Amino acid sequence: MKIEIGYGKIEKVKIGDDLPLAFVGGPCAIESRDHAFFMADKINKICNKLKMPWIYKSCYDKDCRSSPKSFHGVGIDEGLKILSEIRDSFGIPVVSDFSDSSWAQSTGEVCDMVQVPAYLCRQTSILRAAAETSRPILLKKGQFMSPWNMKNSCRKIESFGNNKIILAERGTFFGYNMLVNDMKSFPIMAETGYPVCYDASHSIQLPTSMGNISGGQREYIPYLVRAAVANGINLLFIETHDNPNEALSDSNTVLDIKYLKNVLYQSKVIHETRLRLLNELGSDNIIH
Repeated sequence: MKIEIGYGKIEKVKIGDDLPLAFVGGPCAIESRDHAFFMADKINKICNKLKMPWIYKSCYDKDCRSSPKSFHGVGIDEGLKILSEIRDSFGIPVVSDFSDSSWAQSTGEVCDMVQVPAYLCRQTSILRAAAETSRPILLKKGQFMSPWNMKNSCRKIESFGNNKIILAERGTFFGYNMLVNDMKSFPIMAETGYPVCYDASHSIQLPTSMGNISGGQREYIPYLVRAAVANGINLLFIETHDNPNEALSDSNTVLDIKYLKNVLYQSKVIHETRLRLLNELGSDNIIH
């Protein structure tokens, strides 16, 4: 299945088999209008140079923070206004997640794609609200979910009249305070017929390992990205920041933007090589 992200006059991003690898990224949370525009400009220049289609992602409300004292975002009204301005100024699609079903309609009116947080991937009211926006849905696989069980969440969304779904791998709980990636999850989730995405920045998270905030091992992002792209993803998700240590949300997992160009370039080369080899070898050479 191929999914088109974008409405109106902006340049659409197409995601699916045999298409260029697309990228979705930005700061974890919107920190301010100026910072959001600064990051969008930086990422846009990188992606334009690499000729990589991309979608700007940043959240207006991080409702899943471990501590009530953590930065939760700028709020839905200000956040959606900023995302709308970035969309219009750069001509790119935008996405944000929502964690309250009452936020879905407003989010869908601005965003070209809506994101369902991993911890809510089974929540029927959230899935219904996402489906009813009529926007494509980036559905994160819960840390507690097997890849084959994600088909049940897909069936829920389909039952509410939406079949524009992208399934994202973001790590699975391994004991306490650690996530691991099972690379089999990509072909397994692809059996649903929907495109698959790899969320690199959350996959290296060490959940709440620092008391009331999560740690992370961002130095492993490039290694995991190369493996995921080689395994046939359609969309790559990486949260990025110009000063990770000062990031107001997920400071231990966001990728420093100074490394983004190299990571995306490697991803692009691996993706294109994989498609070329599959085309040369043909499907008879693939084990089923």
